[in-house]
Amino acid sequence: MAWRENRWLLAGTSIIFPPLGLLLVWLSQTRSAWRKLLWTIPIVLLGAAHLFLFWGMRLQTAGTGIPRFATFERPETHYQAIEKRAAEERKAEPAPPRTELVVVEETTVPGPWPSYLGPNRDATYTAGPILTAWPENGLTQLWRRPIGGGYASMIVAEGKVFTIEQRRNQEVLAAYDFATGREAWTVSWNGFFQESMGGDGPRATPTYSNGRVYVLGALGEFRCVVAATGKVIWSKNILRENDAANLQWGMASSPLVVDDQVIVLPGGSSGNSVVSYDKRTGERKWSALDDKAAYTAPMLATLAGERQLVVVTAARAVGLTLDGKLLWEFPWKTDYDVNASQPVVVGADRLLLAAGYDHGTALIEISREGGRQVWFSKSMKAKFNTPVLKNGILYGLDEGIFAAVDVATGQRKWKGGRYGYGQLLLAGDHIVVLTESGDVVLVKANPERLEEVARFEALSGKTWNPPIIADGKLLVRNTTEMACYRIAP
Repeated sequence: MAWRENRWLLAGTSIIFPPLGLLLVWLSQTRSAWRKLLWTIPIVLLGAAHLFLFWGMRLQTAGTGIPRFATFERPETHYQAIEKRAAEERKAEPAPPRTELVVVEETTVPGPWPSYLGPNRDATYTAGPILTAWPENGLTQLWRRPIGGGYASMIVAEGKVFTIEQRRNQEVLAAYDFATGREAWTVSWNGFFQESMGGDGPRATPTYSNGRVYVLGALGEFRCVVAATGKVIWSKNILRENDAANLQWGMASSPLVVDDQVIVLPGGSSGNSVVSYDKRTGERKWSALDDKAAYTAPMLATLAGERQLVVVTAARAVGLTLDGKLLWEFPWKTDYDVNASQPVVVGADRLLLAAGYDHGTALIEISREGGRQVWFSKSMKAKFNTPVLKNGILYGLDEGIFAAVDVATGQRKWKGGRYGYGQLLLAGDHIVVLTESGDVVLVKANPERLEEVARFEALSGKTWNPPIIADGKLLVRNTTEMACYRIAP
């Protein structure tokens, strides 16, 4: 038909609706294959432009830095969905009015999952057994809801789930009812960290202690709020206060509460790299080191017979007394200054360090004289995914591929299972893997081979946020949604 061969009709159709233009090109009976190809290239480019401009398509990079995930979530539409859900919940169950009086119910109960990667920051669930025979369609979903962006994990205390999100141009600390997922309260402040390679939004997981939640935004905003109500007790910006520059991928180190202090890592010079504040008043207690910060969170550990802080900076791992004095150090320099995987305590005086970007893993022995390398190996290159330890075997994601390493020798036992740059939790004799694409996989902690037990799709899209297990419930989130599943038997 002649109208199929009209180049002006073809051009106009391709501009308005590229798929139809492409169809007309290839239905043509007079154009050569070469001319069809010449028409196809600009039409495909027009189609891609339509997807970006009119359909909200965005490309997100995987942990390799290569674009892999395409989303069609329009930010404004997504924020409206969050607000609509919260408004409906408030209408159904109005929250009690806030008062100006700051009342903190002091409690010594830590909560089932009070801190980043659990009570000991080791990505291990020890509160009870988990279900190991899963239904064919996956674990039972208890609730699901839309949430704001960012890569923080979640904590659970006082019957609430706490996490930090990006909503429009504000960072938001949000509290949700653990049983139902209903939004209980939010605290927000102006701040929008943008980063094109990894993604936008806050990174650092909140911390709970004695009726308070401590939250750190990607731009350094640090607040202490009442867990029950969200009322702000004190606030400060740790970057401004310590004359520190932000990192390329933002502040990501979760605050650590130890006794009467809360430890943060602004990475300032002149002795302002590691800073301690009074957890009740926010007053500065001490500061130490001149190191540039990294992305790992500070930890409390007992090594070589001494209770101490373990901190990994951009260039080294160190042990500090609880008042900031240097006990030992070990050089740990990686490409792009990316130390983002938590250290793993192996024994009374041994610590594992792991890093990606083709770096590897080191077992170090701690003494009062310093840190001594026992072995170094490239068998486990964990970029921002903390490995877990079971019966002398280290299980983790070696640049996105699941692997097992003998801690005694550093030799790899096996490697297999392409889960991408996801996250893992140890629970009994099994490992729960949240893959980079949002699947939850149950893997047997088998030192001889990969033994995948069950799998189901829990979330959709890029998922870098560490999962948690609290009171027999598995919670997962990414940059758009959060869901809760029953994992107790």
